[in-house]
Amino acid sequence: MENKPKPYMNPYLAGFLLGLVLLAAYFITGRGLGASGAAKSVVIETIGRVSPEYAHSHPFYSSFFAEGDGRPMKNWLVYLTLGMLGGAFFSGFMSGRAGFSIDKGPKISNMVRLSFALAGGLLFGLGSQFGRGCTSGAALSGMATLSAAGFVTMMAIFGTGYVIAYFFRKLWIN
Repeated sequence: MENKPKPYMNPYLAGFLLGLVLLAAYFITGRGLGASGAAKSVVIETIGRVSPEYAHSHPFYSSFFAEGDGRPMKNWLVYLTLGMLGGAFFSGFMSGRAGFSIDKGPKISNMVRLSFALAGGLLFGLGSQFGRGCTSGAALSGMATLSAAGFVTMMAIFGTGYVIAYFFRKLWIN
């Protein structure tokens, strides 16, 4: 018997459920969602472990170690991101989609695809720090509070993606 993957969730239902998660985050924590804060916590914790003297003497890093129990990895966004990764793996296993594959167009090699993915991830991470939040933090949570900055951020993210896609489309199509 062939093990076919289950179809993806209806995108409208998925969007509605994401809205409920965002509402629950505001209700429970008083804050919206955001994954770039978790990445920043991991970097700051790493710097604190590798060079504690530098981390505690630097004005930017020391502020993260001075709060509460003094460990950036205890930030709730770290647990949110771990839960999100765990949920993604669970969903992949339950739908028969778990595994490793490199999705790419017919005209590029695996190495080129991975290089573009790494470069894009690094640029998006850098941009999220300049913009004071990632897609979920600045755009989604910002729009939920009717923040003008949230709407501008969402338009900038998707508008830039639309323009950039034009230049890279030949890497994906025949």
